[in-house]
Amino acid sequence: MTDVNPSPEGQGPDGHEAEPTRRDFIYIATGGAVAVGGAFVLWPFIDQMNPARDTLALASIRTPFSELEAGEQVTVMWRGGPVFLRHRTEAEIAAAREVELASLPDRDSRNENREGSPASDENRSALAAEVAEGVEIDEGLRTALIVMKANCTHLGCVPVGEAGDYNGWFCPCHGSHYDTAGRIRRGPAPENLHIPPYTFVSETTIQIG
Repeated sequence: MTDVNPSPEGQGPDGHEAEPTRRDFIYIATGGAVAVGGAFVLWPFIDQMNPARDTLALASIRTPFSELEAGEQVTVMWRGGPVFLRHRTEAEIAAAREVELASLPDRDSRNENREGSPASDENRSALAAEVAEGVEIDEGLRTALIVMKANCTHLGCVPVGEAGDYNGWFCPCHGSHYDTAGRIRRGPAPENLHIPPYTFVSETTIQIG
């Protein structure tokens, strides 16, 4: 009786590739159905991670600044997060401008209106913001105004204004100190407070976003 050697897996007795069997087809079809079904099951979870419609509706907001006196600050909501709008005093501006850039932990302005620029007070103030055609804003006022996302760059907490070692902003959660230009000076925060894109759309109003 002649022995018949079993064919290698995936090959027929003659050494050629075996034709797919009905069982192979069932496996493939079943696997495809499971993958498609899984996608349908996961889609609601993926979709809910997209921005909510009310958040998308606030892609840009307009907020007045004309009633802010020197030393006053307001907080507005933009894209689901707080934003500081502060009218700084002359003393606050002077303190920020006296700082040597080489001494800063973060030397980037973190200003979306002037990306990649040094973290000087000028580059972080409203001097860096766009002004709509036909709108005239006093340079002194633009120097005094500063607009920043109100989240500590360490873990996202909201810092307290007119506080800390530099009389700017202080995050009590983990002890990050920012100066009057919103630049990190001491503590665990790795970056300066971020500045969103904004434009002067009138003599009394800015548009954020």
